[in-house]
Parts: sequence; C-alpha cells; structure tokens
Amino acid sequence: MKKQNLSKTAVIGAGSWGTALSLVLASNYDTVALWGHKRSDIAKLQSERENKKYLSGFILPENIHPVSNLGDAVKGCDIVTMVVPSHGFREVYRNVAPLLEEKCCVVSAVKGIEISSLMTMSQVIDDINKELQIAKRIRTAVLSGPSFAKEVAQNLPTAVTIGCSDIDTAKYLQKCFVTPTFRVYAATDVIGLEISAALKNIVAIGAGICDGLGYGMNTRAALITRGIAELTRFGVAVGADRETFFGLSGIGDLMLTCTGDLSRNRSVGLKLGQGIKLEQIIEEMDMVAEGVKTTRSVYGLAQKLNIDMPILEQVYEILYNNKDCSKAVEDLLKRELKIE
Repeated sequence: MKKQNLSKTAVIGAGSWGTALSLVLASNYDTVALWGHKRSDIAKLQSERENKKYLSGFILPENIHPVSNLGDAVKGCDIVTMVVPSHGFREVYRNVAPLLEEKCCVVSAVKGIEISSLMTMSQVIDDINKELQIAKRIRTAVLSGPSFAKEVAQNLPTAVTIGCSDIDTAKYLQKCFVTPTFRVYAATDVIGLEISAALKNIVAIGAGICDGLGYGMNTRAALITRGIAELTRFGVAVGADRETFFGLSGIGDLMLTCTGDLSRNRSVGLKLGQGIKLEQIIEEMDMVAEGVKTTRSVYGLAQKLNIDMPILEQVYEILYNNKDCSKAVEDLLKRELKIE
C-alpha cells in the first residue's frame, strides 16, 4: 500500500491509544504532533522517544513530535484526532477549538459518554463549536472498532470504522488512517459508532465480573449475546442504525473487550468478581477504564429514556451501590422469562 505522504496531523492525548494512533498516522504523514497535558511526560517522550508510562517497547519514529503546547500541535493540520478521556474531553477541546485551521476535521477516538451532559464526544465537539461560533468551519468524525493499542503498535492486522455524516469526508479520512496492517472502513452512522463503542465497555466489566467469579464460557457467551441486544436497543432508541451494532464497532469491539486480556474494562470486572473493592482497583490503575464512568452516564440516560437494560443496571449496582457480584448475577437469572 502506497504511503499517502500528507503534510501534518495532530493527536491530542499521549496515552496508550493516542500513542498507537500516532504510530499509525506516522505511516502517512510527514509530521505527527503528539500532544500531552503533562510537560514532564512530554519531556521524557522527547528525550527517550518511547512512551514507557503507557505504551512501552515502541520507539517513536522521527516524524512524531511530542509537544505540550496545543497551538504548536494543531497549527497547519487539516485533521486533529482527539484521544483524551471522556471526563476531560470538554475542557481540552474547548482549548483546542479556537486554534483549529479552517475546514479542519476533528476525529474523536474516545469511547465514552460525558457524565454531566450525557453527550457523546462528537456531540461535545459540536456543542463547543456552536458555542464558539465556529461550527460552520469544523467537520466532526469518529473512529471506532476492535483495536487494542498494543496490538496496533505491533502492526498486527486490525480493522476499524471511521464515521462522518458526510460520506465523502469519511472516505477521505479512511485514506488518511489506512496502512498495510490497519484497515479502515467508512460509515455515516456517527451516533451508532459512538454508542456501541461506549456501551461495550460496560458489558466488558460484566464479563470480567463473571470470569472473576469463576463462571465458565457458557456464562460469557450468554453475557456477550444479551449485551449486544442491550447495546442495539439503546442505540436504536437514540437514533442509531441497527446494522451498526453488528459491525466492527458493535459485536466486533464487544467480543474483543469482553474476552481480551489487554482489556482494562474486563480487568476491572475481573478484580471486582474476585472481591477487590472498586476504589482499590482504580487507585492501582495507570490508565483509565472508560466503562466505570460510562456506566454512570448511560444509566442516567437509560432511566431518562425508559430503556430496559438489565446488564447495565446490575453493573451499575455493583460499581456504585456495592452490590454483591454473585447476587447481581443471581438477580439477572431470576428475571421474568421472555421471548428472544
């Protein structure tokens, strides 16, 4: 596959996923600016050329430039990829937005929902663009799919979807991100891609809980299957296309996150099932497990919209009301019998 030889792009967020995406984009761009909010971390990236804190073992090529100044990062970019945790997304993007070039496309690669507003990240982007009166000159897109950062950095074959309401923009972005080992599909169902990406983390926590309790593969298969039913039900209720949930960002990402040892959300559930308290789990983690916060925001939205989501409800009770994990599974199994 021929290198695109594009000029400059920026990745906002120097965690594991942001670093992995910068490695992907470095195959197509002359310059990739990798921004991080901690100057000390960026200084180490500049000197060591390796993100030892979040994605060790991968040397940054010369065309990746770690920076701590947002203006330096986004200057001259027609595409800026946002890869910061959902709880800090609004604050960071509010600082990014005024600095963007005319007709810049902002790609969210964040799998979460804002707790305070119950907005997806693309909705947060659009909200700030309207607030700052720059909506007409900024395009919004999302990237989603089954993609552990470490495996992407290892150049192991990976397939994802990039979505934009304008299919021509989606196709352009598709070419900007694609590499010989990073296959990209184009789509227009932005809300579906975001909802499936966010909600699968909740189901992954549930899958980890079941594994931590010592339940078998029958249990895991049942949870994944009923989990995709919940994701689809929720997504359709908020305007997503049903078919999206049976693609890469839906069942694909759900299967990966519920079964993979690299899944942070499954790891949280695994420890909960083993009897470790949530506070201790979070304290010991270096990276964010988006599903913990997403559970709270989605629970609020599901209640508001009156959507039946029994797995979500039990995960919420475990995370925020200290419900016993075994009792949660028992209550799921005792529910009224239904037709599938």
